[in-house]
Amino acid sequence: MQHKPLTGIRVLELGSYISLPYAGALLSALGADVVKVERPEVGEDFRRRANDKSPFFIQYNAGKRSLSVDLKRPEGVELVKALVPRFDVVLENLRPGKLAALGLGPDVLAGLRPDLIHGSVNGFGEGGPLAHRPAYDTIGQSFSGLYSILGEPGSAQLSGTIFADLISGFTTLTGVLAALVGRGRSGAGVRVDTSIMEAVSTLTADALTQYHDTGAAPHRQSRHPQAQNFCVATASGESIAIHLSSSEKFWGNFCDAMGRPDLKTDPRFSVYRLREDNYFALVPIVEAEFAKRTAEEWDKLLSEFDVPFAPVLTMATWTTHPQVQWLDLLEPTPDDGMALLRPPWRFDGVRPDRGGVTPRVGQHTREVAAEVYAAAEIDALIEAGVLFADA
Repeated sequence: MQHKPLTGIRVLELGSYISLPYAGALLSALGADVVKVERPEVGEDFRRRANDKSPFFIQYNAGKRSLSVDLKRPEGVELVKALVPRFDVVLENLRPGKLAALGLGPDVLAGLRPDLIHGSVNGFGEGGPLAHRPAYDTIGQSFSGLYSILGEPGSAQLSGTIFADLISGFTTLTGVLAALVGRGRSGAGVRVDTSIMEAVSTLTADALTQYHDTGAAPHRQSRHPQAQNFCVATASGESIAIHLSSSEKFWGNFCDAMGRPDLKTDPRFSVYRLREDNYFALVPIVEAEFAKRTAEEWDKLLSEFDVPFAPVLTMATWTTHPQVQWLDLLEPTPDDGMALLRPPWRFDGVRPDRGGVTPRVGQHTREVAAEVYAAAEIDALIEAGVLFADA
């Protein structure tokens, strides 16, 4: 049986792209009724004029309902104001001051429902010299130091995915959940602020510690000697990653798996501190050994000798891996079978589903507006272009 701990919680989402909608998607998967507020006809930009067929929109918005309303019109803002008291949480990722300019600032929202949780995520925070700069994932990764940590010294490069947006969504989620717990105890609402810059700092805590430990700016390889990790190619072309850390047990097991017990007494590698100092001399030795056997052979050997390792998977091989399937992490969508990522928790052994269905622009406009307006008034607002209803 599905355990949905947020069943009964209602969320009004005014946001686009990933940093906020990802938080809404996870809240929805946990049982919350999430209503996404979108502009008329085209909806939010991540639909990319494909309505409910855009794979990126599907990933971050399946399971929500769509209310299509023009917030540049006072009548549209009045509808949202009328709806706010019926919701527990309002989420938004507009630039600082934008929501207030629409007439929906923090004081207005709190006045409409005193115990409201108002979750806000932007690029750099509500103040400071960068507050009003536009920010996307690339900006967040760059400002946070990720591009330098993940790159070579003096040779920054783009990363292959959106670390900043996703961690911002997750950070927003955890703040909202904490606020809901607090409200359950005190009965008071609260505004929860975070930003891409703050959220990505949670990914750089170790690099910050490295910097204070060594006095040098961390880069892609600077932690490898400490972690005693390797990523090496095998004779069959696949690569394997190994992480030994400071455990002498795993170091000994690793040497035995490679058939190199001599390395355990080698004066360069006999204890962790020496291996750390001579790590870059050890790397070619490990590479040469791994080039002698196939990935399948190494899988058996490393498992037999209890060495922490993993095959280097691609998204194609990850989605079909037996462990991913056992964990039930993926959920096909009803229409084209695209894989939705389920929440990273199980409750009593069961992972919540995502709800599957992705809303069309304005699919739920009439039913949501009907909570506060009569049918004739809704029809008039649709006729005037303030609201848009798909059906």
